[in-house]
Amino acid sequence: MEKSKVLVVGGTGFIGRRIVAASLAQGHPTFVLMRPDIGLNVDKVQMLLSFKAQGARLVEASLDDHAGLVAAVRQVDVVVSAVSGTHLLIQHKLVEAIKEAGNVKRFIPSEFGTDPARMGHALEPGRATFDQKMELRRAIEAASIPHTYISANCSAAKFCPNLAQMGTLLPPKDKVRVYGDGNVKVIFVDENDVGTYTIKSLDDPRALNKTIYLRPPENILTQNELIAKWEKLSGNVLEKIYIPVDEFLASMKDMDFGAQFAMGHFYHFFYEGCLTNFDIGEDGAEANLLYPDVECTRMDEYMKIYL
Repeated sequence: MEKSKVLVVGGTGFIGRRIVAASLAQGHPTFVLMRPDIGLNVDKVQMLLSFKAQGARLVEASLDDHAGLVAAVRQVDVVVSAVSGTHLLIQHKLVEAIKEAGNVKRFIPSEFGTDPARMGHALEPGRATFDQKMELRRAIEAASIPHTYISANCSAAKFCPNLAQMGTLLPPKDKVRVYGDGNVKVIFVDENDVGTYTIKSLDDPRALNKTIYLRPPENILTQNELIAKWEKLSGNVLEKIYIPVDEFLASMKDMDFGAQFAMGHFYHFFYEGCLTNFDIGEDGAEANLLYPDVECTRMDEYMKIYL
């Protein structure tokens, strides 16, 4: 079967670059949106040129230029958006372009985290992200655009090597803060695997108009299990400081906006267990069951480079 042509929007971002790499690796004709406002960002320009060298086609268009965006969309079969969390609402312009183009057989919007449909109760101010993603979903579905939503849970780079410590991406040396009793199950996913599963799903009729949940069984871990893996790898036993839920929530009040935003998400992941406390219904599917050929990176392997 002929591979779909894929346009990646936000292809130089943290997840986007991995989606581009996966699309090329899986043999899809790959187009990457190159926005004129890239300006003097030499790292992004060089990344785009590296994509081009690997066979991707760069398509220049602005998300503020409706006609140009429509022209870009008409060149492909599938659109994958990986714009950053601070630009989620700009995707409504992409929805309008897809509607007018009329040729797109699948749209994957930028989500790649917690399923927003299950987060209507989320704490402010972090709830804004989930609300914006749901607003976009409603626009996609109202326009009858074929779609797939990707729920990728916790990004390994942001939550695994630091043992879920806030304010750092590196492993702690002496002490580790443990949320509650540390026994809530959380799901960690390698970002390259997010790219692989995303591209796997876009031509799959089983993923059409569904949410695909990335739940590698070996990466469904409690914080205690994650800490134990690091201690075994490093040979360093850490002092555990247990943070009761009341103390954690009370500490949010004195934090700035950004910290409150992040802490709300940590509360839902590590105290409430929002990533694992539900069964997947008929409107979703589990990626590892759909694509058993994908060998996911285990978190103990992921952490080895931090030794």
